[in-house]
Amino acid sequence: MKKGLFITKSTAQLAAESSDDSHGLKRVLSRWALVSLGIGAVIGTGIFVLTGHAAADFAGPAVALSYVLSGLGCLFAGLCYAEYAAAIPIAGSAYTYSYATLGELVAWLIGWDLILEYMFAASTVAVGWSKHFLPFMKDFFNVDLPEQWCRAPLDYVDGHIVHTSHFVNIPAMLLIWVITWLLVVGMKESARFNNIMVAIKVVIILLIIGLGWGYINPANLTPFIPEQTGELGKYGWPGILKGAGVIFFAYIGFDAVSTAAQETKNPQKDMFWGMIGSLAICAVLFVLVSIVLCGMVNYKELHVDAPVVYALEKVAGDSLKWLRMAVEIAVLAGLSSVILVLLMGQPRVFFSMAKDGLLPPMFAKVHPKYGTPHITTIVTGLLCSVLAGFLPLNLLGELVSIGTLMAFTVVCIGIIVLRRTNPGMPRPYRTPWVPLVPILGAGICVAQTVLLPPDTWIRLFVWMTIGLVIYFLYGIKHSKLRKEP
Repeated sequence: MKKGLFITKSTAQLAAESSDDSHGLKRVLSRWALVSLGIGAVIGTGIFVLTGHAAADFAGPAVALSYVLSGLGCLFAGLCYAEYAAAIPIAGSAYTYSYATLGELVAWLIGWDLILEYMFAASTVAVGWSKHFLPFMKDFFNVDLPEQWCRAPLDYVDGHIVHTSHFVNIPAMLLIWVITWLLVVGMKESARFNNIMVAIKVVIILLIIGLGWGYINPANLTPFIPEQTGELGKYGWPGILKGAGVIFFAYIGFDAVSTAAQETKNPQKDMFWGMIGSLAICAVLFVLVSIVLCGMVNYKELHVDAPVVYALEKVAGDSLKWLRMAVEIAVLAGLSSVILVLLMGQPRVFFSMAKDGLLPPMFAKVHPKYGTPHITTIVTGLLCSVLAGFLPLNLLGELVSIGTLMAFTVVCIGIIVLRRTNPGMPRPYRTPWVPLVPILGAGICVAQTVLLPPDTWIRLFVWMTIGLVIYFLYGIKHSKLRKEP
């Protein structure tokens, strides 16, 4: 058995795995399906809520610049992801890329870390969906759902978990079960559902931009960068930077596209367009919405629960009141597609880890009819539904943030390592300006992890410790790479 915790996969092994279609996953995704998956993962409530809050509290009308800066940070990481995804088109995302560059132990830790990004993120978004679903049913259908059965029994206040009078969040759990079933019965069917959800929210966002543009008052955009107050991060360039940090999490999720590499018809060419294309489209929509929103009303008024609806109703009165329902439909559709893409990503990471022997072989099974990793999909869905049903939104959100930033950082560093250790490896797409782009990507991500609360770091340490115990008790003993002669 091969020794060393940092043993890596060779180019020959990666090439063989990427060209092997015996894994049972069906190659059904086109370039535009990948772009749609990326948009589905990125555009959720952030564009409707975070924009107003970041403008009111940090950047003013210059929140558009915050979106540009934040998008650049994601772009640097996305360019690194794109090189990996084209050169190593295997399900597993950052886990697989780490196995090729930084070794088995780092790969395991990143795979374990991706659970925080995908599974906890799906749970977080499901709780957010439930939060919007209740008033939607009340306002438009006069259906008053019992709050005790639509909220978690636990809350997270001032760093402490407290009990509430609620029982369980049933709407969030039911949504996860429905999407899990959809992912089990086929990737093509799941992609079709995602396309419908993406079309709904993009059409409504374009409608908001088009209708709102005519109500822009130039005075509301002047000065574009408000003068900084005595509080650090309140307007001025420091406010723009702080706003970018807050808005960064509106972009996360595009990396889940890379987990579908083995189900893509032409991954060498299409993975780049799936990730970078979806990022670019989302960035343009984010910037346009922020300009329209701050142009319609003064930015100081936007710290409300529904800033887009508030701005439209204020400038247009009852004539655009119907758009409120459209915005709520866009929010629910947007969150549904986010959950679908995240629940698609996590099982494929488990699938890759099981194929490498680091998890039990049952997780590498593919449904004989549907061609999906059904066991890992069902397990992920059940775990996500429990998290969404019983844990509060803010606690889940902090874990997602640090998990995502860690994965982005490792992918950026891995590109520099791979260029040095394997310069001759075939690369259908090459990240430009290496090592500058990876360094900038890793630097932005590390800077944002430093700003996270200390409790988040403690929970990450505990989570990683559990992962290490599992690796040394099971993974290291069953690793297929270590058993090769």
